[in-house]
Amino acid sequence: MDDLNAFHLGTIDQILVVVYLFGVLFVGLRYAKSYRNDVDDYLLMGRKLSLPAFVATLVSTWYGGILGIGEFTHRYGILNWVTQGLPYYVCAIAFAFFLAPRIQKSMTYTIPDILTNRYGRRAGLVGSLFVFILVTPASHFLMTALLFRSIFGIPFWWGFAVAVLFSTFYVFFGGLRSDVMTDILQFFLMFAGFAILVVTLFLKFGGWSFLKANLPQSHLSPNGGQSIQTIVVWFFIALWTFVDAGFYQRCSAAKSPRTAKYGILISVAFWAIFDFLTTSAGLYARAIFPEIEPLMAFPTLGEQILPVVLRGIFFIALLATIMSTLDSNSFIGAITFGRDFIWRIRGRGNINHYTRLGLVVTVGCSVLLVWLFPSVVKIWYLIGSLCVPALLIPLVANFIPKLRLGSQAAFLSMIVSFVGTLCWLILGIWRGTMTDPVYPLNIQPFFVGFFLSILIAGVDRIVEKPMRASRP
Repeated sequence: MDDLNAFHLGTIDQILVVVYLFGVLFVGLRYAKSYRNDVDDYLLMGRKLSLPAFVATLVSTWYGGILGIGEFTHRYGILNWVTQGLPYYVCAIAFAFFLAPRIQKSMTYTIPDILTNRYGRRAGLVGSLFVFILVTPASHFLMTALLFRSIFGIPFWWGFAVAVLFSTFYVFFGGLRSDVMTDILQFFLMFAGFAILVVTLFLKFGGWSFLKANLPQSHLSPNGGQSIQTIVVWFFIALWTFVDAGFYQRCSAAKSPRTAKYGILISVAFWAIFDFLTTSAGLYARAIFPEIEPLMAFPTLGEQILPVVLRGIFFIALLATIMSTLDSNSFIGAITFGRDFIWRIRGRGNINHYTRLGLVVTVGCSVLLVWLFPSVVKIWYLIGSLCVPALLIPLVANFIPKLRLGSQAAFLSMIVSFVGTLCWLILGIWRGTMTDPVYPLNIQPFFVGFFLSILIAGVDRIVEKPMRASRP
């Protein structure tokens, strides 16, 4: 981490950030006091999540990878919007119409609940491990630690420790209620900070003509100079939406099916606005500072361009964008490990206590991932390629009667898909390096796992479905 650009802000901006951190902590702990000691309240806010709160928490939670967006845009230009925006809008809209109301009506808690109810205990346990990997907040801990290092000039791992304290402490005590109430605050902060930055850049440097004159041509091309297969993989990774535990948790906590459906649709509009702000800022960063470390594009831009106070507000916006996802993913990881895995294996015990244990394990696993893969984009790509293909077909098929799998097929589909993807990934690393794998025929791991899952589902439909239909 030491080779990344490092700088720190002035005293006034640092004070603003400290006030923000303790403000979030205060809000989270204040609402933790209203938590009732029951599972519904701790895990799902008593299933009373209103439409405004639903939108605020989903928008802020789904957009946590802000430094990764800066990194991606600095490297590839508007390809960021093509791969990190557009496909996710499509998937989210489909989720809103076809899955959100059904999830709210199911009265389940988590994705492993759905898998267990449909395919049995084995599938639920395996699914819980994949969900746990998928929701790991490693990339968000990485980004937050880098920001704290930049803001306060502290060592990276000290920044990591501060991130843990100010993002998991209130969730440990207050559960989803504390998570949602802090998300509402952070929703407003993230939009305010980026609006200030983009308006300032426009007024200081000009608009499209400045970008066109100072950016490589590839940065203004939809493919960003990348291969079609690489772009297609990102479109498939957007299917992550259909297995995103945060979507399922918010829909389960919603007051009604209508709240779940329209909450997602309204969220898409806010994501589009925020994508415009962040992609614009990323293009300006590349045009003004072409030689900086891409992962630090946004912090460098804010530190160099904005005046005191506004600079502090922008860094607060960066933190708010990340930490609103960090606390949510940490909590979902805790639920998945504590309730869906440990409690389900033991069959007894206090679910809330197991969830709190899961929070500790989630942080520990994040430390390991950050140490192995110190790149936000690479962490996204890795866990998305491994776990999305394994979960996608069995989970989505559960909601479509004609496509539902048998219990054995669903279990095999998840296992074979994950193992196949992992083996292909290891082969690529063996042929290349950990950070720059070389895959045979340039076939990305995601496609291997996705093909294996579809193959098993197809065999089940051809062979097993008629056999099950013929049984009395």
